[in-house]
Amino acid sequence: SPPVSALWHGNDDDVYRAPLIDRSLLPTAPRAAREPNIDRSRLPKSPPYTAFLGNLPYDVTEESIKEFFRGLNISAVRLPREPTNPERLKGFGYAEFEDIDSLFQALSLNEESLGNRRIRVDVADQAQDKGEDPPSSS
Repeated sequence: SPPVSALWHGNDDDVYRAPLIDRSLLPTAPRAAREPNIDRSRLPKSPPYTAFLGNLPYDVTEESIKEFFRGLNISAVRLPREPTNPERLKGFGYAEFEDIDSLFQALSLNEESLGNRRIRVDVADQAQDKGEDPPSSS
């Protein structure tokens, strides 16, 4: 038989598992269905408890953001605008929460839809500039 089929029947675990690994790259259920995949140590130890909001629709308003986070203790929304065109939002913003639990809950809404976009909700902190941490290998 051709060598390829021998791979699938071999005792080499890694080769045998390869197709399963590929399958895990398919989209899964929205993250909000689970506990937020966030390391609590990344959360600020003291106020302000600020979330970074990315991929916002350009017609988003502070009101629609407050509605999106309804039920949480949101204290402020900041939506930066284009300096050359104050009507146009930059497509990201910040939401400030009164307590750490509200921030934690807000993070569970990452990739939920607001308007016609799946918005990104992350901790707004210095780590933002350094880029994401590499995923920990299990």
